[in-house]
Amino acid sequence: MKKTVYIAGPLFSKSELDFNLTLNEFLKNLEFNTFLPQQDGYLLSNLIDNGLEKDKAIQMIFQKDAEKIKDCDLVVFVMDGRVPDEGACVEIGLAYAYDKECFGLKTDSRSLMNNMDNPLIIGAVKGRIARSFSELEFLLKSFIKDSSFNLRTLKEPIIAEQ
Repeated sequence: MKKTVYIAGPLFSKSELDFNLTLNEFLKNLEFNTFLPQQDGYLLSNLIDNGLEKDKAIQMIFQKDAEKIKDCDLVVFVMDGRVPDEGACVEIGLAYAYDKECFGLKTDSRSLMNNMDNPLIIGAVKGRIARSFSELEFLLKSFIKDSSFNLRTLKEPIIAEQ
């Protein structure tokens, strides 16, 4: 049975939206089912433009995304930016609380904390941070092949070696 990946990341600029679509296609090509909020969920601006009250639109978005996180097998968290997107941080927090496996994808060299990511984010992804799509593929395939992979105690982020 195919595993479902929830893609958590920013979705406010054209470049972010395009990157998310590329990631979504990449994961589908690896034989994953995906949930991409910008494509499969609701967008606040669209709901409001269609006459929904802001409070109801916000609740709809939160409920659907929380439900899809609960239903997924894995989460890929796009960490690009000086700081990660606030909404995506909530998504991995929910995923972690639901006992879902989370993986980071960080193609951006910027970090807020002395070339280190926030310890809570590192903890939620269990140090599994890929720096490229090929590294992400390696991490995901390693995790699926090796069920003990998620039990490792990590002091440093895993950087995929090929």
